[in-house]
Amino acid sequence: MGVLGVALTAGGLLLDPGRALAQPVPGTSHSSGKASPGPLPAPADPRRAVATDGPVLVATVAGTGGPPTTQGLQRDLAAVLQDRSLGTLNLAVADGVTGQLLFGSGENTPATPASTNKLLTTVAALALIPADSRITTRVVQGPGAGEITLVGGGDPTLTGLPLDQYRIAGLPVDQDTAPASMADLARQTATALKAAGTPSVKLNFDTSLYSGPVLHPQNDSTNIAAVTPLMVDEGRIDPRSQEEAPARVFDPAGQAADVFAALLQAQGITVQAKPTAGTAGPGAKVLGQVRSPTMGRLIDRLLTNSDNTLAEAVARQAAIADHQPASFDGAVKAVTDTLSRLGVPMNGVVLYDGSGLHTGDLIPPLVLAKVLALAGSPQHPELRPVLTGMPIAGFTGTLANRFGATSGAQSAAGLVRAKTGSLSGVNTLAGTVVDADGRVLVFALMTRTTAGVVDARSAVDRIVARIAACGCR
Repeated sequence: MGVLGVALTAGGLLLDPGRALAQPVPGTSHSSGKASPGPLPAPADPRRAVATDGPVLVATVAGTGGPPTTQGLQRDLAAVLQDRSLGTLNLAVADGVTGQLLFGSGENTPATPASTNKLLTTVAALALIPADSRITTRVVQGPGAGEITLVGGGDPTLTGLPLDQYRIAGLPVDQDTAPASMADLARQTATALKAAGTPSVKLNFDTSLYSGPVLHPQNDSTNIAAVTPLMVDEGRIDPRSQEEAPARVFDPAGQAADVFAALLQAQGITVQAKPTAGTAGPGAKVLGQVRSPTMGRLIDRLLTNSDNTLAEAVARQAAIADHQPASFDGAVKAVTDTLSRLGVPMNGVVLYDGSGLHTGDLIPPLVLAKVLALAGSPQHPELRPVLTGMPIAGFTGTLANRFGATSGAQSAAGLVRAKTGSLSGVNTLAGTVVDADGRVLVFALMTRTTAGVVDARSAVDRIVARIAACGCR
């Protein structure tokens, strides 16, 4: 998954540089500003970048030797851990093969995860839902003569744009990543209506799949849309916007119904008056349906670009699969119960959402490390899209503009996959790194600081780069 061909093998992370340079870098990070301290020394045993046409992630690997020692990590990280830009830092470094904690500081102390919360959401979702599952949006016969109902299935990526105009983080889509098309749904519906001799309809729209509050407690109508099971282009006012936090409509379901009505009329079907809310009857005849990309692809997208709206949608799919209400509370229960069943220690975890936008969320670093180790476990291949969906340092998504020359962490570019997290005063990073011996490690770094965003993130990145550069024995 993702833009780059990447594999973990006995020789470490293999990155296809030709493919990396041939495509625009998707997404942007928040990082900008003054330069950080100079680069770290290159690893003593540099790893050569080579192309691979194999799976994105084969497995976690043991490398050429055993894992780093606690004493070695403590010694080699001592200098970078003293950076004042880190403020209060809680961290955990664990072996990617065994999940055993190797080094920590406040590793059991709950801290604000920001978007690293998405790791818990996506692991739970993939434990409950097959990665090849898709979300369906339907149009069914309405309760009365000449009525039809547009039924939301929970796919926020449904688009009203022509697919050749659709972009994800600035990049065109292919067959695997292309979203479901509202225009296609309108064509199917119009064909069925014309065949039945119904040239004019009243349009209803059904959002009954979800329950509970529609607005996230930290809703600002930019970072996240109102959470409804029916929306088009994630509720953006401008569906072509590539902004990280675009302006959103107040009523995404109403917007989706209006877009569908216009597309239906373009197909020669008259839509009477304005669409209204309604509920589809049980067993109603299906007039048309379209399906989202697979759950694995949706998770790839939400992790790479830290998509809050999509994260809350996936959390609700997890709730439905776990027979919980499709609400904020139901999603949290599904995630926490599922992770507990998988053996993740949930002591200290407090969640209010699936995206990490909530400032009250708390996760200890060790829990994030355990979740990452679980995602790489040979016993759980169904969870692998979590690892492959995380951005690649210096190349993709929210890490595209990190681990660069000005950060002092460029030696780790291409060797790290990690989920970023950012709230006011909070910068977190959790992911995988290949050390100098080819051993895959998992880590979670969680800071609360008054330092500037660029300085704080660069300080975090330098810690990860130091882990990558050492065998730490």
